Amino acid sequence: MRTCVAFGRGLPHIRQQHPIQILLLMTSPIHIATFYRFTPIERPGELRARLHKLCLENNLLGTILLASEGINATVCGSEQGLQNMFDWLHSQAGLETLDWRSSTATHMPFKRMLVKLRREIVSFGQPGIDIEQFGGEHVAPAQWDTLIRRDDVRVIDTRNDYEVGLGRFAGAEDPQTRNFRDFADYVARELDPQHDRHVAMYCTGGIRCEKASAWLRQQGFENVYQLHGGILNYMQTIPESQSSWYGECFVFDDRVCVDHQLQPTDQPICYACRMPLSAGDMASPQYRADISCPHCIDLLTPEREASLRERARQHALRKSAG
Repeated sequence: MRTCVAFGRGLPHIRQQHPIQILLLMTSPIHIATFYRFTPIERPGELRARLHKLCLENNLLGTILLASEGINATVCGSEQGLQNMFDWLHSQAGLETLDWRSSTATHMPFKRMLVKLRREIVSFGQPGIDIEQFGGEHVAPAQWDTLIRRDDVRVIDTRNDYEVGLGRFAGAEDPQTRNFRDFADYVARELDPQHDRHVAMYCTGGIRCEKASAWLRQQGFENVYQLHGGILNYMQTIPESQSSWYGECFVFDDRVCVDHQLQPTDQPICYACRMPLSAGDMASPQYRADISCPHCIDLLTPEREASLRERARQHALRKSAG
Protein backbone atom coordinates (compact mmCIF):
# COMPACT_ATOMS: atom_id res chain seq x y z
CA MET A 1 0.00 0.00 0.00
CA ARG A 2 1.44 3.37 -0.98
CA THR A 3 -1.06 5.95 0.14
CA CYS A 4 0.09 9.56 0.13
CA VAL A 5 -1.92 12.41 1.59
CA ALA A 6 -0.76 16.01 1.31
CA PHE A 7 -2.48 18.63 3.41
CA GLY A 8 -2.68 21.81 1.40
CA ARG A 9 -0.46 22.68 -1.53
CA GLY A 10 2.69 23.86 0.17
CA LEU A 11 3.25 27.32 1.58
CA PRO A 12 0.46 29.23 -0.27
CA HIS A 13 -2.20 27.20 1.55
CA ILE A 14 -0.54 27.70 4.93
CA ARG A 15 -0.03 31.43 4.35
CA GLN A 16 -3.76 31.77 3.81
CA GLN A 17 -4.42 30.10 7.15
CA HIS A 18 -1.56 31.48 9.27
CA PRO A 19 0.11 34.54 7.65
CA ILE A 20 1.79 35.86 10.80
CA GLN A 21 3.19 32.50 11.86
CA ILE A 22 4.62 31.79 8.41
CA LEU A 23 6.23 35.25 8.27
CA LEU A 24 7.94 34.56 11.59
CA LEU A 25 8.97 31.09 10.42
CA MET A 26 10.56 32.36 7.23
CA THR A 27 12.54 35.13 9.00
CA SER A 28 13.76 32.98 11.93
CA PRO A 29 16.22 30.06 11.95
CA ILE A 30 14.60 26.97 10.49
CA HIS A 31 14.96 23.97 12.77
CA ILE A 32 15.12 20.51 11.21
CA ALA A 33 14.34 17.35 13.20
CA THR A 34 15.12 13.85 11.94
CA PHE A 35 13.76 10.88 13.87
CA TYR A 36 12.51 7.31 13.68
CA ARG A 37 11.28 4.58 15.99
CA PHE A 38 10.51 0.93 15.38
CA THR A 39 7.45 0.24 17.51
CA PRO A 40 4.12 -1.50 16.80
CA ILE A 41 1.45 0.95 15.59
CA GLU A 42 -1.97 -0.68 15.57
CA ARG A 43 -3.84 1.96 13.57
CA PRO A 44 -1.34 3.99 11.53
CA GLY A 45 -4.15 5.53 9.46
CA GLU A 46 -5.66 7.15 12.54
CA LEU A 47 -2.26 8.37 13.69
CA ARG A 48 -1.65 9.85 10.25
CA ALA A 49 -4.80 11.99 10.34
CA ARG A 50 -4.09 13.34 13.83
CA LEU A 51 -0.43 13.98 13.05
CA HIS A 52 -1.28 15.85 9.84
CA LYS A 53 -3.57 18.18 11.72
CA LEU A 54 -1.01 18.82 14.44
CA CYS A 55 1.78 19.58 11.95
CA LEU A 56 -0.37 22.05 10.03
CA GLU A 57 -1.44 23.79 13.22
CA ASN A 58 2.24 24.29 14.04
CA ASN A 59 3.29 25.35 10.51
CA LEU A 60 5.58 22.35 10.07
CA LEU A 61 6.77 21.04 6.71
CA GLY A 62 8.46 17.76 5.83
CA THR A 63 7.83 14.07 5.26
CA ILE A 64 6.61 11.47 7.76
CA LEU A 65 6.40 7.76 6.95
CA LEU A 66 4.07 5.58 9.02
CA ALA A 67 3.68 1.80 9.02
CA SER A 68 2.62 -0.89 11.43
CA GLU A 69 6.32 -1.24 12.33
CA GLY A 70 6.84 2.41 13.35
CA ILE A 71 7.59 5.97 12.24
CA ASN A 72 10.35 7.60 10.16
CA ALA A 73 10.46 11.35 9.52
CA THR A 74 12.24 14.59 8.77
CA VAL A 75 10.24 17.67 9.74
CA CYS A 76 11.18 21.35 9.86
CA GLY A 77 9.75 24.57 11.23
CA SER A 78 10.09 26.72 14.32
CA GLU A 79 11.71 25.34 17.46
CA GLN A 80 8.45 25.72 19.38
CA GLY A 81 6.41 24.10 16.62
CA LEU A 82 8.66 21.05 16.63
CA GLN A 83 8.55 20.86 20.42
CA ASN A 84 4.74 20.89 20.30
CA MET A 85 4.82 17.97 17.87
CA PHE A 86 7.21 15.95 20.03
CA ASP A 87 5.21 16.68 23.17
CA TRP A 88 2.21 15.11 21.45
CA LEU A 89 4.16 12.18 20.01
CA HIS A 90 5.56 11.40 23.46
CA SER A 91 1.97 10.92 24.65
CA GLN A 92 1.44 8.09 22.15
CA ALA A 93 1.99 4.42 23.08
CA GLY A 94 5.44 3.21 22.07
CA LEU A 95 6.75 6.73 21.37
CA GLU A 96 7.20 7.93 24.95
CA THR A 97 11.00 8.07 24.69
CA LEU A 98 11.26 9.07 21.04
CA ASP A 99 14.32 11.28 20.47
CA TRP A 100 15.56 13.16 17.44
CA ARG A 101 18.56 14.69 15.71
CA SER A 102 18.35 18.43 15.10
CA SER A 103 20.06 20.96 12.85
CA THR A 104 19.27 24.40 11.43
CA ALA A 105 19.06 25.94 7.98
CA THR A 106 18.51 29.37 6.47
CA HIS A 107 16.23 28.10 3.71
CA MET A 108 13.20 25.83 3.96
CA PRO A 109 14.28 22.33 2.86
CA PHE A 110 10.69 21.17 2.24
CA LYS A 111 7.81 22.64 0.28
CA ARG A 112 4.87 20.84 1.89
CA MET A 113 3.75 18.57 4.71
CA LEU A 114 3.40 14.94 3.64
CA VAL A 115 2.42 11.95 5.72
CA LYS A 116 2.58 8.61 3.90
CA LEU A 117 1.40 5.15 4.84
CA ARG A 118 3.88 2.45 3.85
CA ARG A 119 4.40 -1.28 4.30
CA GLU A 120 7.81 -0.49 5.82
CA ILE A 121 9.20 2.76 7.20
CA VAL A 122 12.43 1.83 5.42
CA SER A 123 12.09 -0.61 2.51
CA PHE A 124 14.23 -3.71 2.96
CA GLY A 125 11.92 -6.46 1.68
CA GLN A 126 12.97 -9.14 4.20
CA PRO A 127 9.99 -10.40 6.24
CA GLY A 128 10.04 -11.52 9.85
CA ILE A 129 12.70 -9.17 11.21
CA ASP A 130 12.50 -8.90 15.01
CA ILE A 131 14.33 -5.67 15.81
CA GLU A 132 13.44 -5.70 19.50
CA GLN A 133 15.00 -9.13 20.07
CA PHE A 134 17.84 -9.18 17.54
CA GLY A 135 18.89 -5.54 17.18
CA GLY A 136 22.63 -4.92 16.98
CA GLU A 137 24.78 -3.15 19.55
CA HIS A 138 24.54 0.64 19.37
CA VAL A 139 27.96 2.32 19.45
CA ALA A 140 28.20 5.96 20.52
CA PRO A 141 30.10 8.34 18.23
CA ALA A 142 32.82 8.74 20.88
CA GLN A 143 33.62 5.00 20.66
CA TRP A 144 32.98 4.56 16.94
CA ASP A 145 36.46 5.39 15.62
CA THR A 146 38.14 3.02 18.06
CA LEU A 147 35.82 0.22 16.92
CA ILE A 148 36.27 0.66 13.18
CA ARG A 149 40.06 0.78 13.47
CA ARG A 150 40.16 -2.75 14.84
CA ASP A 151 41.62 -5.32 12.45
CA ASP A 152 38.94 -7.88 13.28
CA VAL A 153 36.01 -5.55 12.47
CA ARG A 154 34.50 -5.38 8.99
CA VAL A 155 33.05 -1.88 8.44
CA ILE A 156 30.22 -1.58 5.91
CA ASP A 157 28.34 1.43 4.59
CA THR A 158 24.69 0.40 4.21
CA ARG A 159 23.73 3.38 2.04
CA ASN A 160 23.22 3.53 -1.71
CA ASP A 161 26.12 3.86 -4.16
CA TYR A 162 25.50 7.52 -4.97
CA GLU A 163 25.49 8.38 -1.26
CA VAL A 164 28.76 6.54 -0.63
CA GLY A 165 30.33 8.37 -3.56
CA LEU A 166 29.82 11.69 -1.80
CA GLY A 167 31.41 10.74 1.52
CA ARG A 168 32.20 7.84 3.85
CA PHE A 169 34.20 6.73 6.87
CA ALA A 170 37.85 5.91 6.24
CA GLY A 171 38.27 2.21 5.46
CA ALA A 172 34.56 1.44 5.08
CA GLU A 173 33.37 -0.97 2.38
CA ASP A 174 31.01 0.20 -0.35
CA PRO A 175 28.43 -2.54 -1.10
CA GLN A 176 27.61 -0.72 -4.39
CA THR A 177 23.87 -1.14 -3.93
CA ARG A 178 21.37 0.85 -5.96
CA ASN A 179 18.87 0.75 -3.10
CA PHE A 180 18.57 -0.68 0.40
CA ARG A 181 16.61 -3.72 -0.82
CA ASP A 182 19.82 -4.87 -2.59
CA PHE A 183 21.74 -5.04 0.68
CA ALA A 184 20.55 -8.58 1.50
CA ASP A 185 21.98 -9.87 -1.79
CA TYR A 186 25.29 -8.17 -1.02
CA VAL A 187 25.44 -9.90 2.38
CA ALA A 188 24.66 -13.29 0.81
CA ARG A 189 27.51 -12.84 -1.70
CA GLU A 190 30.18 -11.17 0.40
CA LEU A 191 29.73 -12.00 4.10
CA ASP A 192 29.97 -15.22 6.09
CA PRO A 193 28.95 -15.45 9.76
CA GLN A 194 31.67 -18.07 10.33
CA HIS A 195 34.47 -15.78 9.15
CA ASP A 196 33.10 -12.26 9.65
CA ARG A 197 32.82 -12.39 13.42
CA HIS A 198 32.51 -8.61 13.93
CA VAL A 199 30.50 -6.42 11.54
CA ALA A 200 30.04 -2.67 12.05
CA MET A 201 27.55 -0.71 9.93
CA TYR A 202 26.46 2.88 9.55
CA CYS A 203 23.97 4.96 7.56
CA THR A 204 22.64 8.52 7.49
CA GLY A 205 20.49 8.56 10.63
CA GLY A 206 20.58 4.97 11.87
CA ILE A 207 17.32 3.53 10.58
CA ARG A 208 18.76 1.35 7.81
CA CYS A 209 21.34 -0.10 10.19
CA GLU A 210 18.63 -0.74 12.77
CA LYS A 211 16.85 -3.09 10.40
CA ALA A 212 19.97 -4.53 8.75
CA SER A 213 21.68 -5.36 12.05
CA ALA A 214 18.67 -7.30 13.34
CA TRP A 215 18.44 -9.18 10.05
CA LEU A 216 22.17 -10.02 10.14
CA ARG A 217 21.89 -11.43 13.64
CA GLN A 218 18.94 -13.55 12.55
CA GLN A 219 21.18 -14.88 9.76
CA GLY A 220 23.72 -16.08 12.33
CA PHE A 221 26.12 -13.12 12.60
CA GLU A 222 27.05 -12.93 16.25
CA ASN A 223 28.63 -9.51 16.81
CA VAL A 224 26.88 -6.76 14.90
CA TYR A 225 27.40 -3.07 15.69
CA GLN A 226 25.76 0.10 14.42
CA LEU A 227 26.67 3.76 14.75
CA HIS A 228 24.11 5.24 17.13
CA GLY A 229 22.23 8.07 15.43
CA GLY A 230 24.11 7.50 12.20
CA ILE A 231 26.41 9.89 10.37
CA LEU A 232 24.38 12.95 11.35
CA ASN A 233 24.79 12.22 15.05
CA TYR A 234 28.50 11.52 14.57
CA MET A 235 29.13 14.82 12.77
CA GLN A 236 27.15 16.68 15.41
CA THR A 237 29.16 15.04 18.22
CA ILE A 238 32.73 14.64 16.95
CA PRO A 239 34.79 17.74 16.01
CA GLU A 240 35.87 17.72 12.39
CA SER A 241 39.53 17.91 13.42
CA GLN A 242 39.15 14.53 15.19
CA SER A 243 36.82 12.91 12.68
CA SER A 244 37.41 9.85 10.51
CA TRP A 245 34.59 10.92 8.19
CA TYR A 246 35.50 12.58 4.92
CA GLY A 247 33.30 14.12 2.28
CA GLU A 248 29.66 15.19 2.42
CA CYS A 249 26.55 13.44 3.67
CA PHE A 250 23.55 13.10 1.39
CA VAL A 251 20.19 13.97 2.98
CA PHE A 252 16.77 13.35 1.50
CA ASP A 253 15.46 16.91 1.24
CA ASP A 254 16.21 20.13 -0.63
CA ARG A 255 19.53 20.61 1.19
CA VAL A 256 20.84 17.65 -0.86
CA CYS A 257 24.13 17.34 1.09
CA VAL A 258 25.46 18.66 4.39
CA ASP A 259 29.03 19.17 5.57
CA HIS A 260 30.56 18.24 8.93
CA GLN A 261 28.85 21.26 10.51
CA LEU A 262 25.50 19.98 9.16
CA GLN A 263 25.25 22.97 6.84
CA PRO A 264 24.05 22.60 3.22
CA THR A 265 26.73 22.42 0.55
CA ASP A 266 26.59 23.45 -3.10
CA GLN A 267 26.35 19.89 -4.41
CA PRO A 268 24.55 20.01 -7.80
CA ILE A 269 21.64 17.67 -8.45
CA CYS A 270 19.49 16.63 -11.37
CA TYR A 271 16.16 18.38 -10.91
CA ALA A 272 14.42 15.63 -12.85
CA CYS A 273 15.42 12.70 -10.60
CA ARG A 274 17.06 14.43 -7.58
CA MET A 275 20.29 12.46 -7.94
CA PRO A 276 23.56 14.22 -7.01
CA LEU A 277 25.71 14.97 -10.04
CA SER A 278 29.44 14.62 -10.53
CA ALA A 279 31.47 16.73 -12.94
CA GLY A 280 31.42 13.76 -15.32
CA ASP A 281 27.62 13.53 -15.09
CA MET A 282 27.25 17.20 -15.99
CA ALA A 283 29.67 16.87 -18.91
CA SER A 284 27.71 13.95 -20.34
CA PRO A 285 25.54 14.52 -23.45
CA GLN A 286 22.77 12.80 -21.46
CA TYR A 287 22.68 15.73 -19.05
CA ARG A 288 20.23 18.49 -19.88
CA ALA A 289 19.43 20.97 -17.14
CA ASP A 290 15.96 20.37 -15.63
CA ILE A 291 15.32 17.47 -18.05
CA SER A 292 17.67 14.49 -17.64
CA CYS A 293 21.02 13.13 -16.52
CA PRO A 294 22.87 9.80 -16.93
CA HIS A 295 20.98 8.44 -13.90
CA CYS A 296 17.49 8.98 -15.32
CA ILE A 297 17.89 9.19 -19.10
CA ASP A 298 16.42 5.69 -19.52
CA LEU A 299 13.21 6.86 -17.84
CA LEU A 300 12.74 9.88 -20.10
CA THR A 301 9.68 9.72 -22.34
CA PRO A 302 8.27 12.48 -24.58
CA GLU A 303 5.46 12.98 -22.06
CA ARG A 304 7.86 13.22 -19.11
CA GLU A 305 10.12 15.62 -21.01
CA ALA A 306 7.17 17.89 -21.79
CA SER A 307 6.12 17.84 -18.14
CA LEU A 308 9.64 18.66 -16.95
CA ARG A 309 9.96 21.52 -19.43
CA GLU A 310 6.69 22.98 -18.19
CA ARG A 311 7.83 22.64 -14.58
CA ALA A 312 11.07 24.48 -15.43
CA ARG A 313 9.07 27.20 -17.17
CA GLN A 314 6.78 27.67 -14.16
CA HIS A 315 9.78 27.77 -11.83
CA ALA A 316 11.41 30.49 -13.96
CA LEU A 317 8.19 32.52 -13.88
CA ARG A 318 7.94 32.26 -10.09
CA LYS A 319 11.59 33.23 -9.72
CA SER A 320 11.23 36.29 -11.96
CA ALA A 321 8.15 37.33 -9.99
CA GLY A 322 10.05 37.02 -6.71
